[in-house]
Amino acid sequence: MSSSRLDLESSPAGAMPPAGATPPAVEAPRDLETSVAASSGPADTLASVAFVGTGPGAPGLLTVRGADLVGTADVLVLDHGTPESIVQRHARPGVRVVQAREVTEQGADRLLTGLVHDVARKPTEEAGAPLVVRLMDGAGGLSDTLRAELAACLDAGLAVEVVPGVSYATAVPTYAGIPWASADTPAALVVSRVSGVSSWAQAAADDLSVTVMGIPADITTALEAILAAGRDPHTDVALVAHGSTTEQRTTVVALGEAPRLLRSGRGGEVRVAIVGGGVAGREAFSWFESLPLFGWRVLVPRTKEQASSMMTELERYGAVGEVVPTISVEPPRTPAQMDKAVEGLVTGRYEWIGFTSVNAVRAVREKFAERGLDSRAFAGLKIAAVGGVTADALRDMGLLPDLVPSGEQSARGLLAEWPAYDPDLDPINGVFLPRADIATDILVAGLQELGWAVDDVTAYRTVRAAPPPAPVRDAIKKGDFDAVLFTSSSTVRNLVGIAGKPHATTVVACIGPATAATAQEHGLTVSVVAPEPNAAALVAALAAYGETRVRAARAAGERPVRPSDKSARRRKRA
Repeated sequence: MSSSRLDLESSPAGAMPPAGATPPAVEAPRDLETSVAASSGPADTLASVAFVGTGPGAPGLLTVRGADLVGTADVLVLDHGTPESIVQRHARPGVRVVQAREVTEQGADRLLTGLVHDVARKPTEEAGAPLVVRLMDGAGGLSDTLRAELAACLDAGLAVEVVPGVSYATAVPTYAGIPWASADTPAALVVSRVSGVSSWAQAAADDLSVTVMGIPADITTALEAILAAGRDPHTDVALVAHGSTTEQRTTVVALGEAPRLLRSGRGGEVRVAIVGGGVAGREAFSWFESLPLFGWRVLVPRTKEQASSMMTELERYGAVGEVVPTISVEPPRTPAQMDKAVEGLVTGRYEWIGFTSVNAVRAVREKFAERGLDSRAFAGLKIAAVGGVTADALRDMGLLPDLVPSGEQSARGLLAEWPAYDPDLDPINGVFLPRADIATDILVAGLQELGWAVDDVTAYRTVRAAPPPAPVRDAIKKGDFDAVLFTSSSTVRNLVGIAGKPHATTVVACIGPATAATAQEHGLTVSVVAPEPNAAALVAALAAYGETRVRAARAAGERPVRPSDKSARRRKRA
């Protein structure tokens, strides 16, 4: 198998940010100009710059080395297409974030070297050389931008590392179900700069797979040139927009019709075109666009901290999650009760401590930090957790729960397995329950019936969050979200209260029967109930529902559509 490239890409020329990628908040370097002017040689502290390619758009395609560098960076310089989730997942707290703007090569060089000297002069809490990580869209490897910035850093005496990213040329066709080259197509040509190609004669060979990258106008020019060079106009061409992201759209058309389609704009923001090769058999290998929730926009009414695992699970099934906080967690109005309970925990007043949420674990952990305590204070104490997620939060503290319900993961499930107080076996009958101010009395009453003396302590308050922005509220009401995931009755009540009822076409998925009952009380039709009360099971149940929809559409000879497509069609008819 052979292949050739014409100007190997960093990213398609003029590429736009991937769909759904919102650039992180930009902190302008306040003293950048002063730093640059004062820096004429290497910084006093050995500083370094790492150039990291982020790939074609899917945040999961960041390399392991790239993720390591992002996680240790003092400053992150983001490209125009850097997915926000890369910063959210990998960057350490407090990292300085700067947006690389469209500047001249000289300005870009000064930006990097100035930042390095600026960081190097400031004391850091941990020993080690300051690190600036420059994130670059695409592979990053041989772009003109990288060459200029790399040369400037080397001239300034800085330590430099280059970590290439996953290439558009191979990743996007793979995500579209098209082999870059195969036994039937032993040669592949990759073109990333259309304006630099003087002859297209080579691209006319029928047994050649040609991958062209760029903006739609450049791709149109390339396809017309390939036609003019003598390529069969009936050759299949795949036009891929937003490749590797959940907004990916692949359109297969004959080479002779492709330029006209691109000019009309009906193909979307196409950045990659594949001519010939494995395009004809794409449907059989279209794994990404066949994911059960591909392209679904899913509303997650939780805080960002609580929603992280759920967002990862949604991505596995091809969906993009959008977090809308419905509650805000705040300290108790009077902390004296919590202080007294923690003091009792340390002095041995309790036999058990029961955690019914991750927020309760966090509240106790923060109170321990205030008092200079750590997990050793739990010595001799039995620990109960309401479910697996709460148990994981305890393990992060170095604590192994003694009791986690094997059945229903709820207050009732925990109570069903909690042992009764035995004065011969239990020297102390006290139980400490750090909970929310709105927690139900089921667990307290049940434990008291079992003979335990319960201190039900407000560890934190939950208050209704502020309403989301108007565009989000409109999207909820109009049915622009394909599904909504409710993880508690309070998330149902609060979402309806701050944003209104989700549209009838939006698939409502609930974490358990109690939450489903609350949703129905608010006039919502519940389509999915998780078999187990945890985030992974809830997303998996939604994916199974999505797969059922896809199979039903195909059995009826129809193209599968997302729930939001139906809402859009209704609005169009109206």
